Amino acid sequence: MTKSVLVEKVSERIGSLTKKQTEIVVDTVFDSIKEALVKGEKIEIRGFGNFKPEISSQKSGNQDGQGIRRREKKLMSRGNGCCILKLGKPSEMQ
Repeated sequence: MTKSVLVEKVSERIGSLTKKQTEIVVDTVFDSIKEALVKGEKIEIRGFGNFKPEISSQKSGNQDGQGIRRREKKLMSRGNGCCILKLGKPSEMQ
C-alpha cells in the first residue's frame, strides 16, 4: 500500500474531508511517528505493532584476512501486532 492509496481510503471512509485535507492528516500522523522515533521514543499502536529505535553495537569481522570494523547503526525494531492474527487465511486475502 502506498501513501496515496492510504489517503484515498481514509478520504473515502471519512467522506467530509477533501483528499488534500486527508493528505495533511496522514502526513501529520507519519511526521509525528518519525519525530518520536528520532527522539528515541517507543511507538505503540494497538492492534498494529510496536516500533522502537535501537542502536546496533560496533562489530568486528574478518574478510580475506583483513580486520573489518563496522560502525554503530541506528535501526528500527518492530514488534508484531495483533492485526497480523486478524488477517485471515491467505486464500481470503486479496
